[in-house]
Amino acid sequence: MENMGRVILHADMDAFYASVEQRDRPELAGQPVIVGGLGKRGVVSTASYEARRFGVHSAMPTAQARRLCPEGVFLTGRMEAYVEASHQIREAFLDYTDLIEPLSLDEAFLDVTGSVRLFGDGRSIAESLRERVWESTHLRVSVGVAESKFMAKVASDQQKPDGLTVVAPGGEAAFLAPLPVSRLWGVGKVTQNRMQARGWRTIADIQELARETLVAEFGASSGQHYYALCRGLDDRPVVPERSPLSVSRETTFEDDLLSDVQLRATLLSLSEDVGMRLRRKGLSGETVRLKIRFPPFRTLTRQARMQEASHDDMTIYKTALELLEKVRTSGQAVRLIGVGMTDLVARSEFAQSELFGNPVEEGRVDQTLDEIRVRFGNTAAGRGRGKRHDEERPGR
Repeated sequence: MENMGRVILHADMDAFYASVEQRDRPELAGQPVIVGGLGKRGVVSTASYEARRFGVHSAMPTAQARRLCPEGVFLTGRMEAYVEASHQIREAFLDYTDLIEPLSLDEAFLDVTGSVRLFGDGRSIAESLRERVWESTHLRVSVGVAESKFMAKVASDQQKPDGLTVVAPGGEAAFLAPLPVSRLWGVGKVTQNRMQARGWRTIADIQELARETLVAEFGASSGQHYYALCRGLDDRPVVPERSPLSVSRETTFEDDLLSDVQLRATLLSLSEDVGMRLRRKGLSGETVRLKIRFPPFRTLTRQARMQEASHDDMTIYKTALELLEKVRTSGQAVRLIGVGMTDLVARSEFAQSELFGNPVEEGRVDQTLDEIRVRFGNTAAGRGRGKRHDEERPGR
């Protein structure tokens, strides 16, 4: 994939709502879990892969799902948990690029073209991203890699669940050829029936048609669209969200952490990461948010609102540390810890209120550390840790 122009990923979480429920309730592992409305007119939102073996799928009436899978575990769902998991997933994505176009809570496009020199080719980035999402959330994601959004999305669906599919440049038409015409964007049931009535059942059938034939059959706009798309041609850019609702960073430890010193060191590192991201975006936050997970999977979140917005590393860290000391006793095992900032506001590099005393010095330190990290990597510099300590720092 070294010759790729753009490198686009489509990341799609596997049976997202149901997977969150199975993760948070280990007794549901391996069981057919169906999340959705439970009333007479309820509709399935997500079905686990165990439930899909019975023919249950999203958008199906819940009553029909009960008939197909009477032994299924039917749940109304917990949107707060899904939103929280979605935020964690996005933070994992941000490790690779800021060019993220979310399509829903559980899927997004990522343009990682500018990250290739740092992380390797598209396949390498996708493999690393899948591992990062698993470490952060214990949820699986399928990823498609291609030069265009359309091809990446088609690819991500090819080896679900927990799949990775790469479409090499120049191989788009061959990859698409055996797929049904319904896989083309814009081909709904009416158009699909119309195509099939003319004997056009696969994308290969559409590829054999002249542009003029498609234009005559479907009109100039749709005809041109199908002619380009069946060859994998799609130059639409990844359009990121205009402004983030929060900036956060978290880490999951390979082994439950007991050490107070190591936990505080990790909290400081996370706070520095959050502060740097805020400064890069020209933002400050008014509320510090701490997330902590105790084994086996008890997760708490706490937050504190500051007197004024800040993007200062040590301000974030000190506030997060106060929150930590309120919810954890010394030596208590920790599986995951995270720091975030919400209630974001645009802010200049040094606000007027920072022109007096120590905050200016802290701002200069932050700026210097940012410059070192940009040049040598995020782990190249930090407060109060030398090279040896940084190498031993857990969970990164």
